[in-house]
Amino acid sequence: MSLDEKSCAPCRGGVPPLKGGALAAIHHQLPDAADWKVINEHHLTRAFPFPDFKTALDFVNQVGALAEAQGHHPDIVLKWGKVEVTMWTHKIDGLTESDFIMAAKIDTIPR
Repeated sequence: MSLDEKSCAPCRGGVPPLKGGALAAIHHQLPDAADWKVINEHHLTRAFPFPDFKTALDFVNQVGALAEAQGHHPDIVLKWGKVEVTMWTHKIDGLTESDFIMAAKIDTIPR
């Protein structure tokens, strides 16, 4: 099953964050893996370019609806012509499979 076909699972803590080879392996499962950057094995980020503010805002609203449906909420920065999405699982202060599931689902939103 691909990441975008899975659902985010609520983190209850007590789970170690993904690191090393396990982190690299799940990162490579993302459809647009080269565009998603893993920063310090702690968070996942991507910038999405857009031709104008309205298109970027529409994308943010779709990401927001997806986040609500999945119960997994990224940090989103909206700028003219650009949206930056950053994720990590706050409960464990690191990355879990759910962060990558959410990233894969975001990649399916038409742009």
